[in-house]
Amino acid sequence: MASTLALGSGAASAAQFSSAAGRYRIDPASRIGFSIAQVAGPGINGTFPGISGRFDIDADHPAQSYVEITLNPASVKTGQERVENFLRSSAVFGVADYPQITFRSSRVVQDGPRSALVEGTLTAKGVSRPETFHATFVEQQAGTVTFHVTGNIFRVPYGMGIGVPLYSNTVAFDMDLKGIR
Repeated sequence: MASTLALGSGAASAAQFSSAAGRYRIDPASRIGFSIAQVAGPGINGTFPGISGRFDIDADHPAQSYVEITLNPASVKTGQERVENFLRSSAVFGVADYPQITFRSSRVVQDGPRSALVEGTLTAKGVSRPETFHATFVEQQAGTVTFHVTGNIFRVPYGMGIGVPLYSNTVAFDMDLKGIR
């Protein structure tokens, strides 16, 4: 299943988006949240505070815009130490052998005045697969821009299928990515 990433802002005008063109580094305080549903249970919800990356916005040629995100799966937070340790184990992220998860865009398709589909390659646990996210431009302030990004991926193809079907194969991502010039 392809995932969708969206960036956008209800209040931003096309002129504001155009003025946001340029290269940004991702603020480490940006938020990457995830959730995995569970049959008859609360599921797993968490965040990855250890993120880095960059993005380039080309307002004149949106398809040439670029996103690269790296997260440290060992940084996973769920509020439950036992769950966090399990997620870090070889059964799921395998952080001892795979200390990073990366996404690199290959194509950006603008699908609205302030939003785009971002297609690219997600690499996790040594497996690289095409995924798509939906990004929505949220705001621009002095030297910063913020995007809201959403998407769903299947975890089984990445070798993280433990617990399926009790826990869903689908991982839903909800991200707030802030870029700093």
